[in-house]
Amino acid sequence: MIKPFLTELRAVFKSAIGHSLGVLTLSLGAVLILAGLVGSDQVEANRAPTPIAVQLDIAPSAAKADTEDAYSTAQEPGTAGQGQAAYTASWRDMEVRRGDSLSMIFGRAGLNSADLQAVLDADASSKSLRSIYPGQTVSIKVDSEGQLSEMRYAKSPLETRIFTRTGERFSIAEETRSPEVRKAFRHANLKSSLFEAGKEAGLSGRMILELAGVFSGVIDFVLDPRTGDSFSILYEEQYLDGEKVGEGAIIAAEYINDGKRFAAYRYTDSNGDQGYFSADGVSMRKAFMLAPLDFTRVSSNFNMRRMHPIMKVIRPHRGVDYSASTGTPVYASGDGKVTASGYSRSNGNYVYIQHDNRYMTRYLHLHKRTVKPGARVKQGQTIGTVGATGLATGPHLHYEFLIDGVHKNPRTALESLPRARTLAGKELASFRAKISGVQTQLATYTNAWEMAIVSGAE
Repeated sequence: MIKPFLTELRAVFKSAIGHSLGVLTLSLGAVLILAGLVGSDQVEANRAPTPIAVQLDIAPSAAKADTEDAYSTAQEPGTAGQGQAAYTASWRDMEVRRGDSLSMIFGRAGLNSADLQAVLDADASSKSLRSIYPGQTVSIKVDSEGQLSEMRYAKSPLETRIFTRTGERFSIAEETRSPEVRKAFRHANLKSSLFEAGKEAGLSGRMILELAGVFSGVIDFVLDPRTGDSFSILYEEQYLDGEKVGEGAIIAAEYINDGKRFAAYRYTDSNGDQGYFSADGVSMRKAFMLAPLDFTRVSSNFNMRRMHPIMKVIRPHRGVDYSASTGTPVYASGDGKVTASGYSRSNGNYVYIQHDNRYMTRYLHLHKRTVKPGARVKQGQTIGTVGATGLATGPHLHYEFLIDGVHKNPRTALESLPRARTLAGKELASFRAKISGVQTQLATYTNAWEMAIVSGAE
Protein backbone atom coordinates (compact mmCIF):
# COMPACT_ATOMS: atom_id res chain seq x y z
CA MET A 1 0.00 0.00 0.00
CA ILE A 2 1.34 3.39 -0.92
CA LYS A 3 1.54 6.36 1.42
CA PRO A 4 -1.51 8.61 1.57
CA PHE A 5 -1.45 11.54 -0.75
CA LEU A 6 -3.39 13.88 1.50
CA THR A 7 -0.46 14.34 3.86
CA GLU A 8 1.30 16.21 1.07
CA LEU A 9 -1.51 18.54 0.03
CA ARG A 10 -0.24 21.35 2.18
CA ALA A 11 2.72 21.72 -0.14
CA VAL A 12 0.60 22.49 -3.18
CA PHE A 13 -0.23 25.95 -1.94
CA LYS A 14 3.38 26.75 -1.00
CA SER A 15 4.86 26.47 -4.47
CA ALA A 16 3.71 26.38 -8.08
CA ILE A 17 3.34 23.02 -9.67
CA GLY A 18 6.34 22.29 -11.89
CA HIS A 19 5.50 20.52 -15.12
CA SER A 20 7.80 20.12 -18.06
CA LEU A 21 5.72 17.77 -20.13
CA GLY A 22 5.05 18.64 -23.73
CA VAL A 23 1.65 19.39 -25.15
CA LEU A 24 -0.28 17.17 -27.48
CA THR A 25 -3.12 18.41 -29.66
CA LEU A 26 -5.70 15.74 -30.33
CA SER A 27 -8.79 15.78 -32.55
CA LEU A 28 -11.29 12.99 -32.94
CA GLY A 29 -11.60 13.79 -36.62
CA ALA A 30 -7.88 13.49 -37.30
CA VAL A 31 -4.97 11.18 -36.69
CA LEU A 32 -3.50 11.47 -33.17
CA ILE A 33 -0.10 13.12 -33.19
CA LEU A 34 2.24 12.39 -30.29
CA ALA A 35 5.21 14.78 -30.00
CA GLY A 36 7.04 17.33 -27.87
CA LEU A 37 7.60 15.17 -24.80
CA VAL A 38 9.91 15.67 -21.83
CA GLY A 39 13.66 15.19 -22.24
CA SER A 40 15.45 12.09 -21.04
CA ASP A 41 17.53 14.03 -18.50
CA GLN A 42 14.35 14.53 -16.49
CA VAL A 43 13.47 10.83 -16.34
CA GLU A 44 14.76 8.57 -13.62
CA ALA A 45 16.24 5.35 -14.91
CA ASN A 46 13.97 3.07 -12.96
CA ARG A 47 10.69 4.92 -12.81
CA ALA A 48 7.39 4.22 -14.60
CA PRO A 49 6.71 5.99 -17.94
CA THR A 50 6.06 9.70 -17.60
CA PRO A 51 2.38 10.66 -17.98
CA ILE A 52 1.51 12.52 -21.13
CA ALA A 53 -0.11 15.91 -20.84
CA VAL A 54 -2.63 16.44 -23.63
CA GLN A 55 -4.01 19.86 -24.43
CA LEU A 56 -7.07 19.67 -26.61
CA ASP A 57 -8.22 22.35 -29.01
CA ILE A 58 -5.72 25.23 -29.17
CA ALA A 59 -2.43 25.33 -27.29
CA PRO A 60 -2.11 28.34 -24.96
CA SER A 61 0.36 31.12 -25.63
CA ALA A 62 3.47 31.58 -23.56
CA ALA A 63 2.98 32.92 -20.07
CA LYS A 64 3.31 36.66 -19.73
CA ALA A 65 6.21 38.14 -17.85
CA ASP A 66 5.59 39.60 -14.42
CA THR A 67 5.82 43.36 -14.08
CA GLU A 68 6.54 45.57 -11.08
CA ASP A 69 4.30 48.40 -9.87
CA ALA A 70 4.74 51.24 -12.35
CA TYR A 71 3.15 54.12 -14.15
CA SER A 72 2.59 53.89 -17.89
CA THR A 73 1.41 56.07 -20.72
CA ALA A 74 -1.61 54.23 -22.15
CA GLN A 75 -4.87 56.10 -22.63
CA GLU A 76 -7.24 53.97 -20.57
CA PRO A 77 -6.86 51.39 -17.79
CA GLY A 78 -7.25 47.76 -18.51
CA THR A 79 -8.17 45.05 -16.12
CA ALA A 80 -5.08 43.40 -14.66
CA GLY A 81 -4.17 40.12 -16.26
CA GLN A 82 -6.28 40.65 -19.40
CA GLY A 83 -3.38 41.40 -21.70
CA GLN A 84 -4.68 44.89 -22.47
CA ALA A 85 -2.61 48.08 -22.66
CA ALA A 86 -1.81 49.45 -19.22
CA TYR A 87 -2.51 52.88 -17.78
CA THR A 88 -2.33 56.66 -18.25
CA ALA A 89 0.04 58.73 -16.17
CA SER A 90 -2.71 59.07 -13.55
CA TRP A 91 -3.19 55.32 -13.20
CA ARG A 92 -1.05 53.00 -11.15
CA ASP A 93 -1.15 49.20 -11.13
CA MET A 94 -0.32 47.88 -7.63
CA GLU A 95 0.33 44.17 -7.21
CA VAL A 96 -0.64 42.74 -3.83
CA ARG A 97 2.46 41.49 -2.01
CA ARG A 98 2.77 38.91 0.75
CA GLY A 99 1.46 40.35 4.01
CA ASP A 100 -0.19 43.32 2.26
CA SER A 101 -3.37 45.03 3.39
CA LEU A 102 -5.30 47.69 1.51
CA SER A 103 -3.98 50.22 4.02
CA MET A 104 -0.38 49.31 3.14
CA ILE A 105 -1.13 49.56 -0.59
CA PHE A 106 -2.70 52.99 -0.13
CA GLY A 107 0.35 54.04 1.87
CA ARG A 108 2.73 53.04 -0.95
CA ALA A 109 0.55 54.98 -3.38
CA GLY A 110 0.61 58.10 -1.19
CA LEU A 111 -3.15 58.09 -0.55
CA ASN A 112 -4.68 59.32 2.70
CA SER A 113 -6.75 57.50 5.31
CA ALA A 114 -9.93 59.36 4.31
CA ASP A 115 -9.80 57.80 0.83
CA LEU A 116 -9.19 54.37 2.37
CA GLN A 117 -12.17 54.66 4.71
CA ALA A 118 -14.45 55.86 1.91
CA VAL A 119 -13.53 52.83 -0.20
CA LEU A 120 -14.01 50.42 2.71
CA ASP A 121 -17.39 51.98 3.53
CA ALA A 122 -18.51 51.42 -0.06
CA ASP A 123 -17.46 47.74 0.17
CA ALA A 124 -18.92 47.14 3.62
CA SER A 125 -21.59 44.72 2.37
CA SER A 126 -19.15 42.25 0.76
CA LYS A 127 -15.94 43.11 2.64
CA SER A 128 -13.97 41.72 -0.32
CA LEU A 129 -11.16 44.25 0.19
CA ARG A 130 -10.46 42.97 3.69
CA SER A 131 -9.29 39.66 2.22
CA ILE A 132 -6.84 40.44 -0.57
CA TYR A 133 -4.22 37.93 -1.64
CA PRO A 134 -0.70 38.05 -3.10
CA GLY A 135 -0.76 38.18 -6.88
CA GLN A 136 -4.02 40.11 -7.09
CA THR A 137 -3.96 43.64 -8.49
CA VAL A 138 -5.31 46.96 -7.20
CA SER A 139 -5.27 49.75 -9.81
CA ILE A 140 -5.73 53.33 -8.67
CA LYS A 141 -6.43 56.59 -10.48
CA VAL A 142 -5.52 59.89 -8.84
CA ASP A 143 -6.85 63.28 -9.92
CA SER A 144 -4.82 66.45 -10.39
CA GLU A 145 -5.07 67.19 -6.67
CA GLY A 146 -3.72 63.79 -5.64
CA GLN A 147 -7.12 62.51 -4.53
CA LEU A 148 -8.30 58.99 -5.38
CA SER A 149 -10.92 59.23 -8.13
CA GLU A 150 -11.26 55.61 -9.23
CA MET A 151 -10.00 52.18 -8.21
CA ARG A 152 -10.13 48.79 -9.92
CA TYR A 153 -9.68 45.63 -7.89
CA ALA A 154 -9.03 42.48 -9.92
CA LYS A 155 -10.36 39.73 -7.66
CA SER A 156 -9.51 37.28 -10.44
CA PRO A 157 -8.76 37.46 -14.16
CA LEU A 158 -12.51 37.03 -14.68
CA GLU A 159 -13.90 39.47 -12.10
CA THR A 160 -13.03 43.09 -11.40
CA ARG A 161 -14.67 45.51 -8.94
CA ILE A 162 -14.68 49.17 -9.97
CA PHE A 163 -14.89 51.93 -7.33
CA THR A 164 -15.80 55.39 -8.69
CA ARG A 165 -15.85 58.58 -6.63
CA THR A 166 -19.06 60.60 -6.48
CA GLY A 167 -18.47 63.53 -4.13
CA GLU A 168 -17.14 62.08 -0.88
CA ARG A 169 -18.45 58.58 -1.56
CA PHE A 170 -17.60 55.70 -3.88
CA SER A 171 -20.00 53.63 -5.96
CA ILE A 172 -19.22 50.04 -6.97
CA ALA A 173 -19.69 48.32 -10.30
CA GLU A 174 -18.87 44.74 -11.28
CA GLU A 175 -17.02 43.85 -14.47
CA THR A 176 -16.91 40.21 -15.52
CA ARG A 177 -15.40 38.45 -18.50
CA SER A 178 -16.44 35.11 -19.94
CA PRO A 179 -13.49 32.80 -20.55
CA GLU A 180 -12.93 30.57 -23.52
CA VAL A 181 -13.43 26.99 -22.34
CA ARG A 182 -11.20 24.25 -23.75
CA LYS A 183 -10.95 20.56 -23.00
CA ALA A 184 -7.77 19.07 -21.56
CA PHE A 185 -6.71 15.52 -20.79
CA ARG A 186 -4.25 14.05 -18.29
CA HIS A 187 -3.21 10.50 -17.47
CA ALA A 188 -0.79 9.14 -14.88
CA ASN A 189 0.27 6.02 -13.03
CA LEU A 190 0.65 6.15 -9.26
CA LYS A 191 4.12 5.48 -7.86
CA SER A 192 3.86 7.11 -4.42
CA SER A 193 0.52 8.92 -4.08
CA LEU A 194 -2.38 10.42 -6.02
CA PHE A 195 -1.09 13.86 -5.18
CA GLU A 196 2.37 13.23 -6.60
CA ALA A 197 0.94 11.56 -9.71
CA GLY A 198 -1.47 14.42 -10.26
CA LYS A 199 1.24 17.01 -9.78
CA GLU A 200 3.54 15.19 -12.20
CA ALA A 201 0.73 15.08 -14.77
CA GLY A 202 0.35 18.87 -14.52
CA LEU A 203 -2.84 19.08 -12.45
CA SER A 204 -3.33 21.82 -9.90
CA GLY A 205 -3.92 21.02 -6.25
CA ARG A 206 -7.57 22.03 -6.63
CA MET A 207 -8.09 19.68 -9.57
CA ILE A 208 -6.43 16.79 -7.69
CA LEU A 209 -8.86 17.34 -4.83
CA GLU A 210 -11.76 17.50 -7.29
CA LEU A 211 -10.65 14.20 -8.80
CA ALA A 212 -10.45 12.58 -5.36
CA GLY A 213 -13.87 14.01 -4.54
CA VAL A 214 -15.49 12.47 -7.62
CA PHE A 215 -14.45 8.98 -6.47
CA SER A 216 -14.70 9.57 -2.70
CA GLY A 217 -17.85 7.44 -2.50
CA VAL A 218 -16.13 4.33 -3.86
CA ILE A 219 -12.41 4.80 -3.08
CA ASP A 220 -10.71 5.72 0.18
CA PHE A 221 -7.65 7.61 -1.07
CA VAL A 222 -5.76 7.00 2.14
CA LEU A 223 -6.19 3.24 2.47
CA ASP A 224 -7.19 1.95 -0.99
CA PRO A 225 -4.63 3.25 -3.57
CA ARG A 226 -1.89 0.87 -4.72
CA THR A 227 1.33 1.40 -6.64
CA GLY A 228 0.44 0.89 -10.29
CA ASP A 229 -3.04 2.40 -9.99
CA SER A 230 -3.78 4.86 -12.78
CA PHE A 231 -6.18 7.64 -13.62
CA SER A 232 -7.41 9.44 -16.72
CA ILE A 233 -9.19 12.77 -16.51
CA LEU A 234 -10.99 14.90 -19.10
CA TYR A 235 -11.67 18.39 -17.77
CA GLU A 236 -12.19 22.04 -18.66
CA GLU A 237 -9.56 24.80 -18.76
CA GLN A 238 -10.36 28.52 -18.95
CA TYR A 239 -8.52 30.95 -21.22
CA LEU A 240 -8.50 34.73 -21.71
CA ASP A 241 -6.68 36.25 -24.65
CA GLY A 242 -4.97 32.93 -25.32
CA GLU A 243 -3.64 32.63 -21.75
CA LYS A 244 -4.79 30.01 -19.25
CA VAL A 245 -6.44 31.66 -16.24
CA GLY A 246 -8.07 28.76 -14.45
CA GLU A 247 -9.70 25.36 -14.49
CA GLY A 248 -13.33 24.40 -14.79
CA ALA A 249 -15.19 21.21 -14.02
CA ILE A 250 -14.24 17.58 -14.57
CA ILE A 251 -16.13 16.23 -17.58
CA ALA A 252 -15.24 12.57 -17.11
CA ALA A 253 -12.66 10.55 -15.22
CA GLU A 254 -11.46 7.00 -14.83
CA TYR A 255 -9.58 5.45 -11.93
CA ILE A 256 -8.17 1.93 -11.90
CA ASN A 257 -7.63 0.70 -8.31
CA ASP A 258 -5.91 -2.64 -7.83
CA GLY A 259 -7.16 -3.77 -11.25
CA LYS A 260 -10.76 -2.63 -10.70
CA ARG A 261 -12.01 0.11 -13.03
CA PHE A 262 -14.20 3.02 -11.89
CA ALA A 263 -15.51 5.56 -14.42
CA ALA A 264 -17.48 8.72 -13.70
CA TYR A 265 -19.31 11.10 -16.05
CA ARG A 266 -20.71 14.54 -15.28
CA TYR A 267 -24.45 14.87 -15.92
CA THR A 268 -27.10 17.53 -15.26
CA ASP A 269 -30.55 16.01 -14.88
CA SER A 270 -33.93 17.41 -15.91
CA ASN A 271 -34.26 19.23 -12.55
CA GLY A 272 -30.95 21.02 -13.03
CA ASP A 273 -29.13 18.91 -10.42
CA GLN A 274 -25.57 18.04 -11.42
CA GLY A 275 -23.53 15.05 -10.33
CA TYR A 276 -21.22 12.26 -11.45
CA PHE A 277 -22.53 8.87 -12.49
CA SER A 278 -21.16 5.53 -13.64
CA ALA A 279 -21.84 4.39 -17.20
CA ASP A 280 -24.87 2.49 -15.81
CA GLY A 281 -26.35 5.68 -14.37
CA VAL A 282 -25.46 4.96 -10.71
CA SER A 283 -24.39 8.03 -8.75
CA MET A 284 -20.77 8.16 -7.59
CA ARG A 285 -22.05 10.08 -4.57
CA LYS A 286 -23.06 7.56 -1.95
CA ALA A 287 -25.43 8.25 0.92
CA PHE A 288 -22.40 8.58 3.23
CA MET A 289 -18.74 9.42 2.69
CA LEU A 290 -16.19 6.71 3.34
CA ALA A 291 -14.35 9.14 5.61
CA PRO A 292 -15.52 12.62 6.68
CA LEU A 293 -12.11 14.30 6.39
CA ASP A 294 -8.75 14.24 4.64
CA PHE A 295 -6.81 12.19 7.18
CA THR A 296 -3.26 10.86 7.36
CA ARG A 297 -3.91 7.50 9.00
CA VAL A 298 -6.35 5.50 11.11
CA SER A 299 -4.91 5.73 14.62
CA SER A 300 -7.52 3.56 16.35
CA ASN A 301 -10.13 1.23 14.90
CA PHE A 302 -13.57 0.26 16.10
CA ASN A 303 -12.95 -2.05 19.06
CA MET A 304 -15.39 -3.04 21.78
CA ARG A 305 -12.54 -4.16 24.11
CA ARG A 306 -9.94 -1.43 23.63
CA MET A 307 -7.64 -0.29 26.41
CA HIS A 308 -8.35 3.44 26.88
CA PRO A 309 -5.05 5.29 26.26
CA ILE A 310 -5.64 7.82 29.06
CA MET A 311 -7.85 6.08 31.62
CA LYS A 312 -5.98 2.73 31.24
CA VAL A 313 -9.12 0.62 31.55
CA ILE A 314 -10.93 -1.63 29.09
CA ARG A 315 -13.54 0.55 27.49
CA PRO A 316 -15.38 0.05 24.17
CA HIS A 317 -14.13 2.23 21.35
CA ARG A 318 -17.36 2.77 19.43
CA GLY A 319 -15.89 4.62 16.50
CA VAL A 320 -12.81 5.15 14.34
CA ASP A 321 -10.05 7.64 15.13
CA TYR A 322 -8.63 9.50 12.11
CA SER A 323 -5.33 11.29 12.71
CA ALA A 324 -4.99 14.67 11.02
CA SER A 325 -3.43 18.06 11.70
CA THR A 326 -5.23 20.54 13.93
CA GLY A 327 -7.51 22.71 11.81
CA THR A 328 -8.17 20.09 9.12
CA PRO A 329 -11.78 20.52 7.91
CA VAL A 330 -14.30 17.91 9.06
CA TYR A 331 -17.26 17.29 6.73
CA ALA A 332 -20.80 16.05 7.23
CA SER A 333 -20.63 12.49 5.91
CA GLY A 334 -24.23 12.71 4.66
CA ASP A 335 -27.22 15.02 4.37
CA GLY A 336 -28.99 15.58 7.67
CA LYS A 337 -29.87 17.79 10.64
CA VAL A 338 -27.53 18.81 13.46
CA THR A 339 -29.09 17.50 16.67
CA ALA A 340 -26.26 18.51 19.01
CA SER A 341 -23.28 20.86 18.89
CA GLY A 342 -21.49 21.52 22.16
CA TYR A 343 -18.67 20.69 24.57
CA SER A 344 -18.13 18.05 27.25
CA ARG A 345 -15.14 17.09 29.39
CA SER A 346 -14.64 13.72 27.71
CA ASN A 347 -15.78 14.44 24.12
CA GLY A 348 -14.42 17.96 23.85
CA ASN A 349 -16.11 19.88 21.06
CA TYR A 350 -18.62 17.58 19.38
CA VAL A 351 -21.28 17.57 16.66
CA TYR A 352 -24.10 15.02 16.20
CA ILE A 353 -26.02 14.72 12.91
CA GLN A 354 -29.25 12.78 12.33
CA HIS A 355 -29.69 11.35 8.83
CA ASP A 356 -33.32 10.36 8.14
CA ASN A 357 -34.71 8.26 10.96
CA ARG A 358 -32.24 5.37 11.05
CA TYR A 359 -28.78 6.86 10.80
CA MET A 360 -26.72 9.12 13.05
CA THR A 361 -23.09 10.23 12.85
CA ARG A 362 -21.00 11.75 15.66
CA TYR A 363 -17.84 13.84 15.45
CA LEU A 364 -15.75 14.27 18.64
CA HIS A 365 -12.64 16.17 19.88
CA LEU A 366 -13.09 19.01 17.38
CA HIS A 367 -10.96 22.12 17.59
CA LYS A 368 -13.83 24.29 16.37
CA ARG A 369 -17.52 23.74 15.62
CA THR A 370 -19.01 25.61 12.65
CA VAL A 371 -22.65 24.47 12.88
CA LYS A 372 -25.37 24.96 15.47
CA PRO A 373 -28.14 22.63 16.68
CA GLY A 374 -31.06 22.56 14.25
CA ALA A 375 -28.96 23.42 11.20
CA ARG A 376 -29.52 21.47 7.98
CA VAL A 377 -26.30 20.26 6.42
CA LYS A 378 -25.34 18.73 3.08
CA GLN A 379 -22.87 15.94 2.48
CA GLY A 380 -19.38 17.40 2.26
CA GLN A 381 -20.27 20.60 4.15
CA THR A 382 -17.69 21.67 6.74
CA ILE A 383 -19.06 21.23 10.26
CA GLY A 384 -15.85 21.82 12.23
CA THR A 385 -12.11 21.26 12.33
CA VAL A 386 -9.85 18.59 13.77
CA GLY A 387 -8.58 19.19 17.28
CA ALA A 388 -7.57 17.49 20.52
CA THR A 389 -10.22 18.76 22.93
CA GLY A 390 -11.60 16.60 25.73
CA LEU A 391 -9.86 13.30 26.57
CA ALA A 392 -7.50 13.12 23.60
CA THR A 393 -3.79 12.36 23.31
CA GLY A 394 -3.34 14.29 20.07
CA PRO A 395 -5.21 15.91 17.19
CA HIS A 396 -7.65 13.51 15.57
CA LEU A 397 -11.32 12.99 14.74
CA HIS A 398 -13.29 10.36 16.61
CA TYR A 399 -16.06 9.37 14.20
CA GLU A 400 -19.07 7.24 15.15
CA PHE A 401 -21.78 5.70 12.97
CA LEU A 402 -25.08 4.51 14.43
CA ILE A 403 -27.87 2.53 12.77
CA ASP A 404 -31.17 2.42 14.70
CA GLY A 405 -29.30 3.67 17.77
CA VAL A 406 -26.66 0.91 17.66
CA HIS A 407 -22.98 1.72 17.09
CA LYS A 408 -21.52 0.15 13.95
CA ASN A 409 -18.01 0.07 12.57
CA PRO A 410 -17.98 3.05 10.17
CA ARG A 411 -15.48 1.29 7.91
CA THR A 412 -17.53 -1.91 7.47
CA ALA A 413 -21.10 -0.62 7.67
CA LEU A 414 -21.29 0.21 3.96
CA GLU A 415 -23.22 -2.95 3.17
CA SER A 416 -26.06 -1.71 5.34
CA LEU A 417 -26.18 1.79 3.89
CA PRO A 418 -28.82 3.04 1.45
CA ARG A 419 -28.15 2.55 -2.24
CA ALA A 420 -26.85 5.46 -4.26
CA ARG A 421 -29.20 7.33 -6.57
CA THR A 422 -29.76 5.52 -9.84
CA LEU A 423 -31.03 7.12 -13.04
CA ALA A 424 -33.97 5.36 -14.68
CA GLY A 425 -36.39 5.69 -17.57
CA LYS A 426 -36.13 8.79 -19.73
CA GLU A 427 -33.48 10.24 -17.42
CA LEU A 428 -31.23 7.23 -17.97
CA ALA A 429 -31.78 7.38 -21.75
CA SER A 430 -30.88 11.08 -21.76
CA PHE A 431 -27.76 10.43 -19.67
CA ARG A 432 -26.54 7.66 -21.98
CA ALA A 433 -27.07 9.84 -25.05
CA LYS A 434 -25.12 12.75 -23.51
CA ILE A 435 -22.13 10.73 -22.35
CA SER A 436 -21.72 8.66 -25.51
CA GLY A 437 -19.30 11.09 -27.13
CA VAL A 438 -17.47 11.69 -23.85
CA GLN A 439 -16.90 7.96 -23.40
CA THR A 440 -15.33 7.82 -26.86
CA GLN A 441 -13.10 10.82 -26.11
CA LEU A 442 -11.89 9.42 -22.80
CA ALA A 443 -11.10 6.04 -24.37
CA THR A 444 -9.35 7.65 -27.37
CA TYR A 445 -7.07 9.85 -25.30
CA THR A 446 -6.27 7.03 -22.88
CA ASN A 447 -5.39 4.70 -25.75
CA ALA A 448 -3.19 7.41 -27.26
CA TRP A 449 -1.25 7.62 -24.03
CA GLU A 450 -0.79 3.86 -23.91
CA MET A 451 0.36 3.83 -27.54
CA ALA A 452 2.90 6.53 -26.76
CA ILE A 453 4.33 4.49 -23.91
CA VAL A 454 4.56 1.36 -26.05
CA SER A 455 6.32 3.30 -28.81
CA GLY A 456 8.79 4.74 -26.29
CA ALA A 457 7.57 8.35 -26.42
CA GLU A 458 8.31 10.23 -23.18
